[in-house]
Amino acid sequence: MAHPVAVTDSDLDEKVLKAGTPVLVNLWAEWCAPCRMIAPMVDELSQEYDGKISFAKVDVDSNPEISLKYGIRSIPTLLVFKDGQPVDQVIGAVPKGAVKKRLDSALE
Repeated sequence: MAHPVAVTDSDLDEKVLKAGTPVLVNLWAEWCAPCRMIAPMVDELSQEYDGKISFAKVDVDSNPEISLKYGIRSIPTLLVFKDGQPVDQVIGAVPKGAVKKRLDSALE
């Protein structure tokens, strides 16, 4: 069963930027209610796209360098990486269908 893997400032390069597949990174914080709202949806997507897209999560409070590097000002933010570069971004609690469209385009 695929679930988002925790990523830190120190292992972003290894787990996301050098991944062989596109990666959806969920930037969140424990105190963020909308972050908790979308977490089950992100888990479901990780099951649906298992083997095609990798899923990761970053606690922005514990890993501030990632937020600074990618200009994250609001959470939840979902960043889609492909070939080591961010290619798409979704900010806020959005419907599952909207995220699926972004993931499908990353697979093209």
